[in-house]
Amino acid sequence: MRSVAAALALTVALGGCAGAGTASPEEVVRSWSEALNADDNDGAADLFAGGAEVVQAGMSYRLSRHDDAVRWNAALPCDGKIVELEVDEDEVTAVFVLSDSNTTPCDAPGAKVTAIFTVRDGKIVRWEQPGAGAPAPGDVV
Repeated sequence: MRSVAAALALTVALGGCAGAGTASPEEVVRSWSEALNADDNDGAADLFAGGAEVVQAGMSYRLSRHDDAVRWNAALPCDGKIVELEVDEDEVTAVFVLSDSNTTPCDAPGAKVTAIFTVRDGKIVRWEQPGAGAPAPGDVV
């Protein structure tokens, strides 16, 4: 039931009224977080552009296909509540407080982490967790 509600919320957030246009970068980030927290990895993956870049723990790789994005989202060990959001055109910096997901225990519940999203035409083209190599205080990599 949660997945249905999340899918509906995602559809409303991204679609809005007919002719409403592309979702804003902030709406995309909030929708990704909601989908991830609802264990809707397919819905979260829908928000990534083909070939989106992921930068995490000092490594960079591409999510070439939808299935890659589904697997990547499913591998994230924690849910997260957005506690801070800063938007600068197509770049959104989000701070999350981590918690256990419905399917896996979080490796750092209560920790604050930052993710930087680059969103173009309603799709995430880059997701980065800063602090690779030398985590900043409060960041988990």
